[in-house]
Amino acid sequence: MLPSESIKFHTAKQLDDPTVWPTGWAKWTPLVLLQIFLYLAVCGILLLTIPNSLFDAETKAITFTLGTLGAWRYGWWFTHAMRAIIYQKRVYPKMQAQGRAIWDSGWRPRHMHFMMTTYKEHREITEMVVRSIVKEIVASGVPGTIWLGSSDRFDEDIISDFLEREARDVDITLRIIRQNVSGKRAAIGLVLRAMCRLPVMDDDLVIFMDGDFVLAEGAVSRCMPLFKLYPDLQACTTDEEVICIGPKWIESWLRMRFAQRRLAMQSHALSGRVLTLTGRMSVFRAKNLKQLEFIRLLEADHLEHWLWGRFRFLSGDDKSTWYFMLKNNSHMRYVPDALGYTIEVIEGNGMDRMVQNFRRWSGNMLRNGSRAIALGPRAMPFFIWWCLVDQRLSMWTMLVSPVLAISAAFVVGIQYLASYVVFIALSRLFLSLFLYGYSRRVELSYPWILYLNQLINASVKVYCIFRLSKQRWSNRGNQTSGIDGSALLESYRNWMARWCTCVAVALLFLGTLHYTGLIPVPSGVEFSDGWKTMLGF
Repeated sequence: MLPSESIKFHTAKQLDDPTVWPTGWAKWTPLVLLQIFLYLAVCGILLLTIPNSLFDAETKAITFTLGTLGAWRYGWWFTHAMRAIIYQKRVYPKMQAQGRAIWDSGWRPRHMHFMMTTYKEHREITEMVVRSIVKEIVASGVPGTIWLGSSDRFDEDIISDFLEREARDVDITLRIIRQNVSGKRAAIGLVLRAMCRLPVMDDDLVIFMDGDFVLAEGAVSRCMPLFKLYPDLQACTTDEEVICIGPKWIESWLRMRFAQRRLAMQSHALSGRVLTLTGRMSVFRAKNLKQLEFIRLLEADHLEHWLWGRFRFLSGDDKSTWYFMLKNNSHMRYVPDALGYTIEVIEGNGMDRMVQNFRRWSGNMLRNGSRAIALGPRAMPFFIWWCLVDQRLSMWTMLVSPVLAISAAFVVGIQYLASYVVFIALSRLFLSLFLYGYSRRVELSYPWILYLNQLINASVKVYCIFRLSKQRWSNRGNQTSGIDGSALLESYRNWMARWCTCVAVALLFLGTLHYTGLIPVPSGVEFSDGWKTMLGF
């Protein structure tokens, strides 16, 4: 357990000091520009000194394959970047101005509902979260209720003591719903059922948030008016930034991922949809939350799988809420200037936590992606449907390029692999230039973190796609989920999952090598002659 003073120091420094997050051209300091210049200079020297074997007869097909894949993937990235700029510069500013005018005119929601779940969080973090809620309620001038889905008195006492000590004169009510079944999904379901028993109106707005998410000033007031502006808007999600108390490299990785998230979210929002209603903070119309179908989907969302049978989802409640909205063709938005801070306390092995996060995020995407794709392009804007399809394709295409590069190195020598590394260095720097516009800092580690993030994420997805029932959530009491059944059936399923993984990877490897001409497929005559020789004819 990290000491309280360490948590207070790290979070207070980044929340209260605006110079920690420079914006615009202020991020491009002389030191940053010098680092990028040296980076490009090293790449240029390597290009001039490494023997060029990219277009040798043996590897020409590999190079053209890499170029084709690169043109496709970078073209898709560029499409997202252009859509994000349109949303950021043209579409959202109009929404923002109209929403601000509604708020300034005096319109307010009838009541502010905060649905919050937490599990044995650090006291300092919980108090910062509740303090940010209180500030938003006070600033809005309307009464509020915190609906706490709890499984332990530890969290309940922290929040009730804080409100009694620091928010006595605020019109705020704490409703504690103690869960009798473990898991975050059960906690949310019980809270929603409690809302149905009390006067929560259909047009009330309910803010879903996690117990480690600190609202920045004005986060709520930037979301609420949009529901008045757009009567068909059913849900919106917000911007996030990370405050990481742990290894420096994990902090850089998380910042890079949040920069990716901003770019992708704004691109998706241009179509009036998003690909996730993040559990960190999203806002919903209460009429959807009071539907039994919505509540049951959250409580007992499940999948029927050819190998693993029927199993429930452990995490991914934000994907379940999103799927419900997507299935009902609901209008969803991303609010880029409504900010909150996720406080990540990394204790123990940072690499283990990173891999666990990948498994949880990738598993949630895979479990929900197939059924969302099955809805078809008529159930949603075509661009959103194709984004879902692309998520499935990219996990395989990402693995093709390293397979090709390593194979080519065996054919013409290590210089081809060296050329590939330079290609990665330059191409990922190009992609990072887009990310720098959405990142709080310009970090020269982004190109390599981005490549490793893509490679590890693709590998984890390939592993998870045959093990969708295997779930683990270490920061919710180390919950695990599998399939109930006999030991023999479990062994068979695990063996079959390993077999399917090996076959899929082998087909990818062999198919890639054959396509580039490194491994020829024998003709029918050659195949027949080979059998005759082996049999002695």
